[in-house]
Amino acid sequence: MGPLARTGDGTGADALDVDALIGDPATRIVVCCGSGGVGKTTTSAALALRAAEQGRRVVVLTIDPARRLAQSMGIEELDNTPRPVVGIDDAAGGALDAMMLDMKRTFDEVVESQASGDKAAQILANPFYVALSSSFAGTQEYMAMEKLGQVHRAAEADGTYDLVVVDTPPSRSALDFLDAPERLSSFLDGRFIRLLLAPARGPARFMTAGVGLVTGAVTKLIGAQVLRDMQTFVAAFDTLFGGFRARAERTFALLQADGTAFLVVAAPEPDALREAAYFTERLAEDAMPLAGLVVNRCSAVPTGAEGPDGAVLSTDEATTAATRVAKRDPVSVTAGLLRLHADRARAVEREGRLVERFSAAHPDVPVVAVPALAGDVHDLDGLREVGRLLADG
Repeated sequence: MGPLARTGDGTGADALDVDALIGDPATRIVVCCGSGGVGKTTTSAALALRAAEQGRRVVVLTIDPARRLAQSMGIEELDNTPRPVVGIDDAAGGALDAMMLDMKRTFDEVVESQASGDKAAQILANPFYVALSSSFAGTQEYMAMEKLGQVHRAAEADGTYDLVVVDTPPSRSALDFLDAPERLSSFLDGRFIRLLLAPARGPARFMTAGVGLVTGAVTKLIGAQVLRDMQTFVAAFDTLFGGFRARAERTFALLQADGTAFLVVAAPEPDALREAAYFTERLAEDAMPLAGLVVNRCSAVPTGAEGPDGAVLSTDEATTAATRVAKRDPVSVTAGLLRLHADRARAVEREGRLVERFSAAHPDVPVVAVPALAGDVHDLDGLREVGRLLADG
């Protein structure tokens, strides 16, 4: 069976078969995206662990600056190098490594791979490059995709991994990484910067008076030393620029390939599902292969809340029963439990309507709902439980 399975409820909706998705050898990359705080990191780690324990050789790449992933996987600290996760069940022959993006180190690696030793050293020591590689808007997203490309190329070359799971950057728009290569390239190749830096190049050193006035104004604004640093950086970086564009284009094509699957992760809240709808539409615009929507931390009706006939009490029935019991005993524990049940049932109904609204607008997107856990995920057992819920959802 493929990654999509019919729900069997007569609605014609599809449910996401997570095990089929991560178990399919044709699936080489899974990208988890979504707005902040919806559980992307936990979902990514749980999927990676489940795939590894089913026999796949997996590396999970997280860009989340929080250290929850490292803690849950028993690794003291993640960095730019894949590190083995100890304690997984490898009976099926699988393995799991984890890594966290080091934005600047990744940028340095690209420079070192594209430039000769002297030129690379010149670029890496340039103050403008240091600022660009550490804090420029879009650099993190660009380097996340660069690292994905690096890991995938290495895996294809030496067979280290057969599945890469990516936790996307916690950007305001969690699909900024799709635009990041073009944004960074446009900045470095911008006409204004080229105009300002024209004196550093060949015949362009004979500036017009107009360009001289612009350069003079900018020098006053940002300082002569900063402008010289910019000039030196672009002059040295110019020979690498085509390589950056080509690498970005290859990674973008990789994201569109058949072996890639995007999972949109959301919470059962109006804002999060609106963001999920945007992500779904944006992925479709860019011809990115969307596998489905994961709705995390859903409410569940407590077990043991059945009525005399074995049916689960409805919200109204629980509320009415709580009122009756409270009249006889105002401090009744039973009345309190009935009210709690009614509140939980009401939340389940509300969340169900929100998901139904999303599915009505996006009928081709498979959905899996994952119940909320009682506590935080802080170890491999917690990740296994999340993986089980993803598969059973």
